[in-house]
Amino acid sequence: MTRTIIVGLDGSPESRAAAEWAAREAKLRGLPVKILHVWEPVPEPVAQAPLLGAETRQHWSEKIPRDSAEGLRLRHPGVEVTAEHLAGRPSEMLCEAAKGAELLALGSRGLSGIGGFLVGSVGLAVVAHAECPVVLVRAGEQAADEHEVDPAGIPSAATGYRPVVLGIDNLDASVIEFAFDEAARRDTGLRAVHGWNLPPYYMDGPTTDLERYDQIAHWHVSALAEALSLWRQKYPSVEVAEESPSGSPAGRLIDASHRASLVVVGRRIRRHPFGVHIGPVAHAVLHHATAPVAVVAHD
Repeated sequence: MTRTIIVGLDGSPESRAAAEWAAREAKLRGLPVKILHVWEPVPEPVAQAPLLGAETRQHWSEKIPRDSAEGLRLRHPGVEVTAEHLAGRPSEMLCEAAKGAELLALGSRGLSGIGGFLVGSVGLAVVAHAECPVVLVRAGEQAADEHEVDPAGIPSAATGYRPVVLGIDNLDASVIEFAFDEAARRDTGLRAVHGWNLPPYYMDGPTTDLERYDQIAHWHVSALAEALSLWRQKYPSVEVAEESPSGSPAGRLIDASHRASLVVVGRRIRRHPFGVHIGPVAHAVLHHATAPVAVVAHD
């Protein structure tokens, strides 16, 4: 069965930007897009209100995905687009749909005045529990934003893609492979950032032990190079830049997002069904990156 790129759509500008991103990604992958509009039932007394009657609610729940699908087909010829509307809790329905998807795209509002994301409760819940990679796209995101400017300094979707930025903490293979694959599909480079912290015993020891610090730093540099070596061989066309700074990589990833086509981070799979736990780095990047962010689950 052909896998699908799913986009959660609620009619907002940010979800429409996610739909456009999903269509562009579908073209890169040769896959269809499914627009999923989830309507959450309202309490019966509210449902009886004249402006929120059953016919009105059904009309809009059908119209939003239908009209969006027609628009995507026109703007992205060759991409197969279908639409579906469901009733239920949005986060649960989206996570259920993600079980058979290639990836899931969601919209996130831009932070007022300074760019970046404002991730709502539905988005965070889906990111924390979805089985497939989840991509958050900010409102106003356009194809040209993911490409280098042209020789005149003008944004253009006709130029090459900006690099894919990879943030890796535990050097997990699934996160690395996803980032390499995205870079290869875009025919662009990969900037790999691996942050690390000094062990607690070092912090309690002499502050002048620079030799020991250099040993730890060298170990992390070597570990990063070793983790990437297999994927360098598998994707020889992808030019890789490696960074292994001490401390959290969140700030570096957020800064790098200004010059990225996509930022890729991981989040550890948690078997506990309650709570939203995606890790501090992924959480910071989701809220402040200015490029689309892909969150890839790993063990």
